[in-house]
Amino acid sequence: MNRRAFLGLIYGAALALPDAGAAQQPSKDWRIGQVIVATPEQGGILATALEQGLSDVGYAQGRNIVLLTQFASPQPDKVEETIRSLVPKIDLLVVWSTMGGMAAKKVGSSVPTVFLSVGAPVEDGFVQSLAHPGGNMTGITFEASTETYGKRLQLLKEIMPGLKRVAALGAVGDVNVGFAMTSFDRVAPNLGITLVSVGIRSAGDLEAAFARIKESQAEALIVIAGALTYTVGMQIADLALAAHLPSCFAFKELVRAGGLMSLGPDLVALAGPAAAQIGKIIKGTSPADIPVEQPTRYELYINLKTAGLLNLTIPQTILGRADEVIE
Repeated sequence: MNRRAFLGLIYGAALALPDAGAAQQPSKDWRIGQVIVATPEQGGILATALEQGLSDVGYAQGRNIVLLTQFASPQPDKVEETIRSLVPKIDLLVVWSTMGGMAAKKVGSSVPTVFLSVGAPVEDGFVQSLAHPGGNMTGITFEASTETYGKRLQLLKEIMPGLKRVAALGAVGDVNVGFAMTSFDRVAPNLGITLVSVGIRSAGDLEAAFARIKESQAEALIVIAGALTYTVGMQIADLALAAHLPSCFAFKELVRAGGLMSLGPDLVALAGPAAAQIGKIIKGTSPADIPVEQPTRYELYINLKTAGLLNLTIPQTILGRADEVIE
């Protein structure tokens, strides 16, 4: 049985039955719902990455699963609504971002759930521990440790040795903000840096947020990773450059868009390990018994064109560690 694939709010394909023993319920197709908190233009590459990852572990489009993908705007109520609409139709849920994980938790479904790019799943109550999740959720984290944001702050200090005040921009209500500030608090005093926390609720708040940043006399900007800041990241990069603020992101895509630098995992690369976890669930393993995995590699991106516009010289020690230098 074949169905038309389409990209937008939903895209999917009806696929054939799995091989004998490949799933708990061989008499039916496994229906997988995927919620990506981004626009189709931004999140399409993630949808494709998961589809490819599933194919690599034996669940290829057109053969043995039904994959339904929906894109949701970065507002908690919208994400929850999207998940609620999917749950009655699926056997397994996949959610991207901490906001997606929080929404899945709030909906309270017992459907097996795999999350990707979640900041702190233990601290946020998604799982009991990384090694033993203990519930209906498992997945792949975005941050490998609480020290990651501190490392981003250290990078800014290396580039700007006299740096004293840094604005930390995040989404109001995003649990990633508390996680990030804890990391900052561990290293900022030793670096002689004062953090200024600035929150936004939507893209419409950005101009006012940058006005507050200017009033705070911050000399640089760190953007706290989250669904909202990812979605509006290009606008943030543009505003930071216009304000003559060196900016540090967690997503390399935003350095390519004009941000100064980023330190973080490759989002696309997270799809492979997540697909392997999905395969285990289809074969009968409970998410409670599948350890949460962490990124094994962080990438450093530097935009030299942006550095030139900011009259900054990037130390050779940083350029030598960069995975990509954009000129």
